[in-house]
Amino acid sequence: MLSKTKFILPVLAGAALLFQSCKSTNNDEFLTTDTGLSYKIFEQKDGGEYENKGKVNPADSTGARLGQVVTMHMSYKNAEDSVLFDSRAQEPKMPIMIPVMASTFKGSLEEGLTLLSAGDSAVFKINADSLFTKTFRQPMPPFIKSGTFLTFYIKALKVQSEEEAIADMQREQQERAAKQVSIDDEKIQSYFKENNLQGFQKTESGLYYKITQQGKGAQPTAGDEVSVHYKLTHLDGKELESSYENPMTGGEPFSFPLGQGRVIPGWDEGIALLNKGSKATLLVPSTLAYGPQDRGPDMPANSVLRFDVELVDVKKQ
Repeated sequence: MLSKTKFILPVLAGAALLFQSCKSTNNDEFLTTDTGLSYKIFEQKDGGEYENKGKVNPADSTGARLGQVVTMHMSYKNAEDSVLFDSRAQEPKMPIMIPVMASTFKGSLEEGLTLLSAGDSAVFKINADSLFTKTFRQPMPPFIKSGTFLTFYIKALKVQSEEEAIADMQREQQERAAKQVSIDDEKIQSYFKENNLQGFQKTESGLYYKITQQGKGAQPTAGDEVSVHYKLTHLDGKELESSYENPMTGGEPFSFPLGQGRVIPGWDEGIALLNKGSKATLLVPSTLAYGPQDRGPDMPANSVLRFDVELVDVKKQ
């Protein structure tokens, strides 16, 4: 639970996008490439309307190229028309970035991306068996039948170099985090007022902490092995976890190397403020916890967390 999870953007991910004001009379007709890829591509005009581009010439070089990154909204459905993924509906409800790679089979989605320019919307039908065998290299899930197609709906927002895409992603993450800092701080201030809490200190990063019992032992530094008992709750008081009552560990404290990114940033910072034997309450804003990651019904995106901690031991390194 406390381990810092690193999420990798999916290579392939994906309710259908509504192509508004499409002028072509062939909107319902799929075209097919020489390799067997079925597609419909719509180009956005200056007035914001979409027009079917028709057949794309194989020699057309205006689409995305190998090594570039397509930033897009994507959804896909199985043959029963059930939506399996929708980047507009699922947290963090942000566009996804997919690198353009060499096709893993004839009629692949990778091939489809090379037909797209920034602003285009498209529908692709991809053979499910080939997708899982050649691209995902994993068994077909039971909700997808062999011999069927998955239908992908894509809105290409940007086509960029890898360097440009990384820079954009970092800038957007920083902007979202800056906004979330203010939102989280308002939640914490309301929590103080509603529960008549006083005596908390705030660090420069936005972490709130209150030492409720001052220890007399060593204060840990980065690299030291620390052992911590904790109770995790939401601000509404709902308890999520407790090391004291964890049957998997026999109620033993949680141990980790401090300052190595093995836990959420709020822990690396907060535990470093304590001496061995100290007890404290940490109020961790989402930007120092799990951020926009949705970790299930008990841990929605942008959750502010309360940890009541006890620094049991410090092993100096």
